[in-house]
Amino acid sequence: MAIEAQATARGVRTSAQKAGLVCELIRGKGVNQAIAILQFTPKTIAREIGKVLRSAVANLQQQEGFSGDVDRLFVSA
Repeated sequence: MAIEAQATARGVRTSAQKAGLVCELIRGKGVNQAIAILQFTPKTIAREIGKVLRSAVANLQQQEGFSGDVDRLFVSA
């Protein structure tokens, strides 16, 4: 059984192409690795994407059935 979490950012003023480039860097990576990549990415949008990623992890931790092992989480989309 796969548990998924979502988070969205609204009102972020950037192009979809710029956000897509940064998202491509972290897609398929573990959550801890993705956060580390975003911290050292020089793009301005990386900070906003980092906030969204942390929000998705927090949303997942609030769901019933979550085992609590954040190290096994990964970024799917």
